[in-house]
Amino acid sequence: MNPTPPTRIDVDEQSSDLDAARDLLATTYAGNEWRADATAMPFAFRFAAVGDTAMSLRTIRFDGHLQGVMTPSEDFVVQWTTRGTATIGSGDDQLLMEPGRPQLWPQQGAAFSYRDYEQKIVQVNRAALEEVAGERGTAPGQLVLDHTVRPDERALRVWRSSVQLISHTVLDRKASPLLQAEMGRLGALALLELYPVVSASLPDELLLPRNAHVRRAVEYVHEHAHLPITSTDLARVASLSLRALQIAFQRAFELSPNAYIRQVRLDRVRDALLQGDPATTSIAEVAKQWGFAHAGRFSATYQQRHGEYPRDTLRRRA
Repeated sequence: MNPTPPTRIDVDEQSSDLDAARDLLATTYAGNEWRADATAMPFAFRFAAVGDTAMSLRTIRFDGHLQGVMTPSEDFVVQWTTRGTATIGSGDDQLLMEPGRPQLWPQQGAAFSYRDYEQKIVQVNRAALEEVAGERGTAPGQLVLDHTVRPDERALRVWRSSVQLISHTVLDRKASPLLQAEMGRLGALALLELYPVVSASLPDELLLPRNAHVRRAVEYVHEHAHLPITSTDLARVASLSLRALQIAFQRAFELSPNAYIRQVRLDRVRDALLQGDPATTSIAEVAKQWGFAHAGRFSATYQQRHGEYPRDTLRRRA
């Protein structure tokens, strides 16, 4: 039985009606509480999308103020503005968009506010990304990307060059389904270079209402493991005293909060080594990136956590 190719996408919509433009985007992205207001600029709107249901390239122009809430999606959406202002999230978690710099949309959804903007989007379906991530060791159903990471310059170069090649191919309406599929795979690979995989899943017990405080702390660790966080930070996030936090972590994980942070970072190192090229990846540099400066101590700690030394993990890619 031959697999069914992804459905082709080819959309180009324009409007001078503010409410119609808002409704079109809200319907396309299953949004909640979307509101659009006029600004000093004459209103103009365009939405274009090309590709297929596995991966598509999209552009939006909206000369006005658009705000609302994006709900969780099965697609991974990387977007960047070329004009205007934009924020994602709220409070301490708010992200200010930098023109030209890609940002992964939070998979759990988020509030947003955009004004007089032009935006480019690469949208990759979860199933397509899971297939590529599975080849790198990510278990089915476990794919979570850390949208809070600020991609480094190497990852940005890979992303931009990949998007340029994808654009040339996908915008050619005569490109074959096979070539389109290869571009989808390239987009998935570039996305996995741009944002790290969060490997650990939370224990079922933490989903119980009585563990809501410690769950908030654990989720904070997984979202901010790349930052210098402390037990005091986690106590504040969980609205617990430091002593109560330590007791909660000991009960849930038989670990102190600091030991749990270190364990998550060791998992991130493993993810990076599984994805790395043995010919070019420096174990010491990856370790330093995740806060492990002492090579000998790191190697022993890694072996204790993962049952093998870092060099053995990296060799799996050979």
